[in-house]
Amino acid sequence: MSEASAIISRVNEVLSSAVDNERQAWTRVDEDLETVFDEIESLVLGGGKRLRPQFAHWGWVAAGGDPADGQQFRIGAAIELLHVFALFHDDVIDDAETRRGNTTTHRRMSDMHSAQQMAGESRRFGEGAAILIGDITYVMSDKLMDDVSSGARSIWHDLRMEMNIGQYLDTLGSARRERRIEVAERICRYKSAKYTIERPLHLGAVAANRDTGSALMPMLSAYGLPLGDAFQMRDDMLGAFGDSSITGKPVGGDFLEGKPTPMLARAYALASASQLKILDSIGTPGMSSGDVSAVQEVVSATGAVAEMESLIVSLRDEAVASLDKQMIQGASYEALLELADAVTQRDI
Repeated sequence: MSEASAIISRVNEVLSSAVDNERQAWTRVDEDLETVFDEIESLVLGGGKRLRPQFAHWGWVAAGGDPADGQQFRIGAAIELLHVFALFHDDVIDDAETRRGNTTTHRRMSDMHSAQQMAGESRRFGEGAAILIGDITYVMSDKLMDDVSSGARSIWHDLRMEMNIGQYLDTLGSARRERRIEVAERICRYKSAKYTIERPLHLGAVAANRDTGSALMPMLSAYGLPLGDAFQMRDDMLGAFGDSSITGKPVGGDFLEGKPTPMLARAYALASASQLKILDSIGTPGMSSGDVSAVQEVVSATGAVAEMESLIVSLRDEAVASLDKQMIQGASYEALLELADAVTQRDI
């Protein structure tokens, strides 16, 4: 078994146990709560490369933590549950129909409301239920962080605030049709980049050894921030041009929602007057698949896609160049080099 597979296996064990424990405790209170934990289990154990737990693990090892200890796997599982909390809420915010190829929770709960002929509006019930299921997932993530040090706990607070701040800025940017490159890049960093790579590295390192981990934090930021930006930029490109059967998301979803991505901001900056007219259809009600295809063609024709590919490579190189092998313990250096490629060259 590869090191990545071993990390994923350990994290999945923690996640499965966490869901099972809560399911057993709460279905004794009311059997209808089975649905809540079915939804959480489906999303958190339904696949994924566990990139965030891998970064937490290698931050832990880099600071001298025992690779077999176990606390770093609980930290990784906590971050995964936090990520899933955000997905439940994001799907409501975006009114998404699918997630990882399956019907989203708010849509499934709405359908259940209709099928059982419950009182009230099905849509409101579905959205409310999904938000509350997300909130339960948030509490579950926090419970896994009960035994970390105060220093790691402080980073955990920062991670959660930054992620939610980024999500708010993303929602605001969509509503305002934000197209400035610097704003789009700020949103990219806070809504995903920091909590995907930089903060998991910080958490693992400081949890393993507060002094050593704190000393490593500037270098881990110099690696994690540009690589996190590259990760989210790649994600945006996959969302805009990827195969929905692979990504599990609608093709061009960010165009339908008018998301303020760095790629779209660059397309606006490079577009001609005629191209801008097509780009201005982004995020408008009733966009058709033909409209999405037209936008895809324009974004590519402006040179924004090529520019993003070049930027992703540059950011990956910047991240790798920041690593000082002499400061990092264990096998972390080689693992972080491999992960730099994994997060920037992925197809899902």
